[in-house]
Amino acid sequence: MTAALSIAQKDSTESIAHSTRWVSPALVGVASLMWLAAIGVFLTHPLAKLPLYFAQRYLVLDATSLLFIVVINTVFLGICVYLYSRERNTPALTLDIRSRSGLMLLFMAVVNIGLMANHLVLLWTLIEISTLCAAPLVARGEASNPKAVAWRYMLYSVITLAITFLGFMCLTQSAHLRGVEVSFMVDQLGLSLTRAPDAWQHLGLSFMLFGLGGKLGLAPLYGWLPETYEAAPTSTSALLASVQFNLSMVAMFRILQIFHGFNAGFVSQELLLMGYLSLIVAAVQIMASTNYRRLIAYACVSSSGVIALGLSVGKAAAYGVVLYIVSNAFVKTLLFLTSGRMRAVYGTNEVGPLSGVIRTLPLAGLLFTLGIFALLGFPPFASFLAEMLILSGIVQAGNLMAFTLMCVMLTIIFVATGRTVFPMLWGTPKVTVQVPAQSWLTLLPKLGFVAVLVMLGTYTPDPLTELLRAVAVSIGG
Repeated sequence: MTAALSIAQKDSTESIAHSTRWVSPALVGVASLMWLAAIGVFLTHPLAKLPLYFAQRYLVLDATSLLFIVVINTVFLGICVYLYSRERNTPALTLDIRSRSGLMLLFMAVVNIGLMANHLVLLWTLIEISTLCAAPLVARGEASNPKAVAWRYMLYSVITLAITFLGFMCLTQSAHLRGVEVSFMVDQLGLSLTRAPDAWQHLGLSFMLFGLGGKLGLAPLYGWLPETYEAAPTSTSALLASVQFNLSMVAMFRILQIFHGFNAGFVSQELLLMGYLSLIVAAVQIMASTNYRRLIAYACVSSSGVIALGLSVGKAAAYGVVLYIVSNAFVKTLLFLTSGRMRAVYGTNEVGPLSGVIRTLPLAGLLFTLGIFALLGFPPFASFLAEMLILSGIVQAGNLMAFTLMCVMLTIIFVATGRTVFPMLWGTPKVTVQVPAQSWLTLLPKLGFVAVLVMLGTYTPDPLTELLRAVAVSIGG
């Protein structure tokens, strides 16, 4: 009886696998079309023709939305190619590839629209919808209780976005008390602000920065990030770290664009505080980490801290911040996709059993090493140039405390990461594992990400440089 049931289940699985064989190639095809469309928009819409408004000005194509549309659709293509390769060798993944692909495409559609949102409440709504799309993907993870992780991820998201919405309400109250009509269109909200001391306006700005900071993984509301990035499937972790993160980053940029010239000192102090806390938390947690997925997650918290410090300075540091955000999208995707390969072979996220990865998985080990070098800010990767520009901007602003703390924390993170990761990569193998074959197709996106990181760190084409500069200027650079 048991044998008969086993045969029936096997036949059912094979039948499902046969009927869904087209799904992952189709997902790669759609992602390729989205990437080509993004590149086409970039090539056919010079900065001189921007901004362009759509849907009764609720959507806008400007330098900020154009840059991040190109970035997120590029990393999404790499994620889809990775998922295609995993689905070929993972029967369990085949069983839900349809729903997983559908959720991913819906997630990307929401994010692409969100990047173009010219209305803060619309952007806020789309961030929440993207969370609702991502939560079922998180629940498909391989942790002991992935559904509980998904619920906590949603809870944190609701809290951070509720705080952001409180900020909108405070701005409305500020405008009402001054007898001014308020519009949450990005290009009109500035008309209802005042440069005079206004407690409601300060409170609204504080809530918005704090709420979006939590969504970006800034301390103190960072608790959801390490757990979610570790527990979620690799493709989902990459989506959250490199796609949804950038949607929230664009929301932060919109706030800074609106408040440019208003309450600059207040903005600077709040971002400085969150940046300080994030770097300290990340340094402490990385020193204690024995889990390479958690280590990457806490490195993301550290990156958010660097971004916050750079945004607090603005001006000379702004270009470095934009370059750092763009480069981090590729670094995080590279690291998560490569760690997914290691997780599939070794069956664990713990560092100990993975000693000698570079010998067992030469290509994955090499790519992970390059990703770690880029994460730590080694030349010739873009993160090195970006960090130097941010530090230079901090020095020019005369904030020696921020400069000192950033240098000290990054040094601690560098040492702690190297102490944990390099024995894992270069040590003597402790276990014997079966290494499934890997198509060269799956390596192309990762090699492309490495090439982009080197290009951004050494020579950036003029059109891309102008786009990066335009975004930096829009946030006060």
